Amino acid sequence: MGQRNLALVTGANGHLGNNLVRLLIKKGIPVRATVRNLGNITSLSGLDCEVHQADITDRQSLLKALDGVDVFYAVGAAFKLWAKDPKREIYDVNMEGTRNMIEAAAEMGVRRIVYVSSVAALDYTNLPTKESSGYNPERGDMYYNSKNDGEQLAFRLAAELGVELVAVLPSAMIGGEASLPLNVSYGVLKLILNKQIPVDTKITLNWIDVNDVAEGCYLAARKGRTGERYILANEKCMSITESTRISASIYPELRLSVPKSLPGFMLTAIAGMMEFSAWIRGKAPVLTRKDIAMFSGLQQNFDISKARMELGFDPTPPEQALKAALAYLMEHKHLLS
Repeated sequence: MGQRNLALVTGANGHLGNNLVRLLIKKGIPVRATVRNLGNITSLSGLDCEVHQADITDRQSLLKALDGVDVFYAVGAAFKLWAKDPKREIYDVNMEGTRNMIEAAAEMGVRRIVYVSSVAALDYTNLPTKESSGYNPERGDMYYNSKNDGEQLAFRLAAELGVELVAVLPSAMIGGEASLPLNVSYGVLKLILNKQIPVDTKITLNWIDVNDVAEGCYLAARKGRTGERYILANEKCMSITESTRISASIYPELRLSVPKSLPGFMLTAIAGMMEFSAWIRGKAPVLTRKDIAMFSGLQQNFDISKARMELGFDPTPPEQALKAALAYLMEHKHLLS
């Protein structure tokens, strides 16, 4: 076995993974970054880290990557809200991946795992939502189900196998370094700037700068209590319509219009047509009926006092994070194409 001084980040060419690798390098921590496809490592070029091939659904590749690792940042996952076969492409991948990552880490003697879950795994019944509220009772979405069930599986396996595990639950990550394809949250800002959100869906998002989430992951590795979960988000959410209003005020030359309100039945009908078109083209729709049912009117507000007090987590305010992310997209126009 190699010497035990490494941090491993899976999904290192993804949005969070890539920004986390950069943060750890800046902190002087030796980093091993894994990607599923070694042909897709442009975002890691020039970075002082090892790059290995590993797939969370391939246990053997994880065992090799985890040799000599002290702290394992389990970032890699299928992060998408739509697929032609969502159970196979999202739920099964994330559940199998979670099992493989925890079991391989235990087998290779990893000391601590920072498991990246999601605010999708929280119960929003009482606001502001906090970690102790429990898990999301909503079972209508395969990504949400994979985060609910995956996090619980991770805690159970880690306890059985004697590995320290802390879970972090990020909200809608924007900002930082990004490359195509953009993640779901950054994709919403792309839609705004490209004038592709014509109607007010009453959907809110809890914007968080990805650099703050990366810092939260690092803090969780150092200070997080084993067996605990920490929300990495801002206290208040913002509607997509308000986000458009802010974008329009910053970039008047784009002539962005604020989305108009429509009755619920019309929103659902539009979403249904978008889904039908997406199924034919094999590309994710801008809006689905499930999005309307699950998120329209939902206030994604959080109590982050636990992460503030125990980790020292101190996120950039949402409006500031939004402005920085918009500026990044405007400076990197190829991301908007």
